[in-house]
Amino acid sequence: MSGLRILVGVKRVVDFAAKVRVNSQQTGVETANVKHSMNPFDEIAVEEAIRLREKLGKDKVTEIIALTCGPKKSQETLRTALAMGADKGVHVEVADGQILEPLAVAKLFSKIVEKEKPDLILLGKQAIDDDSNQTGQMLAGLLSWPQATFASKLDIQDKLLTVVREVDGGLETIATKLPAVVTADLRLNEPRYASLPNIMKAKKKKIETLTPKDLNVDVTQRLETLKVTEPPKRKGGIVVGSVDELIDKLRNEAGVL
Repeated sequence: MSGLRILVGVKRVVDFAAKVRVNSQQTGVETANVKHSMNPFDEIAVEEAIRLREKLGKDKVTEIIALTCGPKKSQETLRTALAMGADKGVHVEVADGQILEPLAVAKLFSKIVEKEKPDLILLGKQAIDDDSNQTGQMLAGLLSWPQATFASKLDIQDKLLTVVREVDGGLETIATKLPAVVTADLRLNEPRYASLPNIMKAKKKKIETLTPKDLNVDVTQRLETLKVTEPPKRKGGIVVGSVDELIDKLRNEAGVL
């Protein structure tokens, strides 16, 4: 097997542990002065790329490229991927506040694929901010590449990719030739913490910056968010003293009987 080049997508999102609040304009969630980090599923994808190189050897996995699309601050996310073990970063920069919909991201990725010519693309199955779960599938469609979504185990032997994926009924094992697109599920691995020496080394690694215009991709929004509101607060539960009282409340108060 000749050397593989792996492209990994990473996205800057509001940190999973941060309390999400609707902004005062009700146009989305509040992002100012809120901690951001790499999308957790993308961390898993980066970790898997690194583990593949550790398993197969540097002569088999010759380069890991981290790619992000977003505002200038997204470079922080790229640096995290570089500190974990990626070799170089590519940043498709857009203006602050620019919303990139899944199809636009897939088109940007496809242009980078034409340029970098990877053998394998690893993405998180979804981003925790919009939960769209569309980019990987759209990218595979644009490239006419095979895809394996919701991967919980991955193996490569002589350019044959075997993936165990999570489905509603349990686990499904599929095999395909490379190149391919794989989206990572939660149980694929547990990402490592970047060590201090690697964080320092990451500051010197190369990040190439491009724009959608450079790639001739239109990222104009096709969807308009009319209003974002918080869900209604749940009412407190009550304790009933008998089955008859329970039935009465279900029939006359809850209206479910």
